[in-house]
Amino acid sequence: MLKKLTEEKIAEILETGISEFAQNGPDKANINVIARKSGVSVGVVYKYYQNKDAFFEACLRHALKVLERAIDDAVRGDCSILIRAERLVRAVQRSAKEQPGYNVLYHEITSGSCRRFAPAFAREIEEISAKAYAAFITQAQAKGEVRRDMDRRLFAFFFDNLLMMLQFSYSCDYYRERFRIFCGEDTLADDEKVVAEFLRFFASAFGVERPRTPRRP
Repeated sequence: MLKKLTEEKIAEILETGISEFAQNGPDKANINVIARKSGVSVGVVYKYYQNKDAFFEACLRHALKVLERAIDDAVRGDCSILIRAERLVRAVQRSAKEQPGYNVLYHEITSGSCRRFAPAFAREIEEISAKAYAAFITQAQAKGEVRRDMDRRLFAFFFDNLLMMLQFSYSCDYYRERFRIFCGEDTLADDEKVVAEFLRFFASAFGVERPRTPRRP
């Protein structure tokens, strides 16, 4: 009889799975390799997950919980939109260093190599950030921090696109090279410069609405 795994061990297996799927994609990833690296048998993995697709989905949802916590931490509190933006950029940088496989796995889904998973997971993945960003943009508009004449959902979409590309630029081979070409060889290592310039761009693009000039009678 197989011994029940602790929550910590399950998390370790999922983290190992994320790394393997990020490196090889869902089709080429090997459950035997994942089990061996996790220090369990293949039978244990299949006791908890019906097949490789079910295990892949469990890895994705594990990563989503981490993403949701990071976004919640970044947007909580009554602070300015620039502070929230800074927290999110720093969360991207931290994730790229501590959990690069998460970003690579996300890229695998968005790039089409995991096409069969996209319909099921697009809404589940994107609604986390879409709702959080739209909410704090609405608050910022109400306080006059950003233009009131912008559509908050499109604003959230454009903002998330910036963060998504930053994620890929820190974690995915092609986009890392693209980052170096655009920004210089040393920029990837200069987190503070990236934060400062991101916020400068963000503030310029989505600045406070100017007062309207009253019409002459």
